[in-house]
Amino acid sequence: MHSLRYKIILNLALYNICTDISFCLKIYKELIPMLKLLMIQADLTAELDTLATEPEGITTKFIDLAFKGGWIMIPIIVLSIIAVYIFFDRYFAIKKAGQFDPGLLDKIKFFITNGKIDDAVMLCRQHSNPAARMIEKGISRIGRPLTDVSAAIENVGNLEISKLEKSLPLLASVAGGAPMLGFLGTVMGMIQAFYDMANAGNNIDVTLLSTGIYQAMVTTVAGLIVGIIAYFAYNILVANVEKVVFKMEATTTEFMDLLNEPA
Repeated sequence: MHSLRYKIILNLALYNICTDISFCLKIYKELIPMLKLLMIQADLTAELDTLATEPEGITTKFIDLAFKGGWIMIPIIVLSIIAVYIFFDRYFAIKKAGQFDPGLLDKIKFFITNGKIDDAVMLCRQHSNPAARMIEKGISRIGRPLTDVSAAIENVGNLEISKLEKSLPLLASVAGGAPMLGFLGTVMGMIQAFYDMANAGNNIDVTLLSTGIYQAMVTTVAGLIVGIIAYFAYNILVANVEKVVFKMEATTTEFMDLLNEPA
């Protein structure tokens, strides 16, 4: 249920990313011929040749480009920080949850067969991972029908999976929301560029359009970068969660087989 819902969210996010890329490419293809005409009209060919032969005068620092993106870069940067925080927080939490002692079940079997139920419970509490907590719940239900024991273990397992998947929907939202914010910055930049063209009249200069064009390009790139990173980070976390869930299911099966063994 959880994996299906998150896959739907990620598919929508990927669709938004692809839609943004295609739309931005369409805008840029339409804008390039217009810029060429403007450069010819303003007789800027000589200046462009000079810039091409002397590139040392051009600065492309990251902070300068970020400022060119305008205020829309602020939420994009915030989303990038959120995505990085969620990834590392969930990555180490899931990695810790997947650390399970393979000899734990043998020790529990020894305690149960010798009637040392309290010792088996204390042993499970010494291991802080979902599988141990599920077994602990099952041990506490020994003496009841096996269906009740299985139901109790399953309920604990669902709670543990929910803890592991904490904040994953937010990471999926970042994967879809960051490109949309970049797309919003693109539209705003295009509006600014054409607004400046309308106000300039016949005195059109390419430098007059640089602000809007910079905003359009920078926000698009920033949004796509954050969205792509969040997308891959989400898939990595989901894969790790599935590995932990597999270990939990295997451990539960072995424990139930242990209870089904004849005394």
